[in-house]
Amino acid sequence: MIDVRELGISGMQASEWLRAERHVDIGGSDTCRISASITHADDDETEKTLLDALRALTEGAESIERRPPVHLPEPSALELEQAMLPREAFFAEVDHVPADRAAGRIAAEMISPYPPGVPVIAPGEVITDEVLDYLRSGVDHGVLIPDAADPSVRTLRVVARH
Repeated sequence: MIDVRELGISGMQASEWLRAERHVDIGGSDTCRISASITHADDDETEKTLLDALRALTEGAESIERRPPVHLPEPSALELEQAMLPREAFFAEVDHVPADRAAGRIAAEMISPYPPGVPVIAPGEVITDEVLDYLRSGVDHGVLIPDAADPSVRTLRVVARH
């Protein structure tokens, strides 16, 4: 694994650059790093291609457009309070509210930023400002939110208040 933050770019940007500029697909990326593997099935030419591409990335990183940073909260802030059973929240009467009014509300949807693709909000959990800031900064950075009702995270699907 290579931490690309020292280059001033994200792993996703590094991955995109390597694919577009050097025709190299790496194993994985996230907001901080890229991961590539050389195996016993690879030959010397494959190793050389990867190393040359990584050197070129290091040298060309200054030309890559900078994106706003992702505001990753402390791990404990990602442990949201479970206020309802997930099934109950998912099938409850819902409202679609602006993100700036979603904190304190109970989520009625799953929200999993990709990468890494791990749910940050599950139905039944109480949404917090820290998690909203993380998700919205992630979208601004280029993170995908494939499972949300609104992938831009401008609105969220929450349990309706009675």
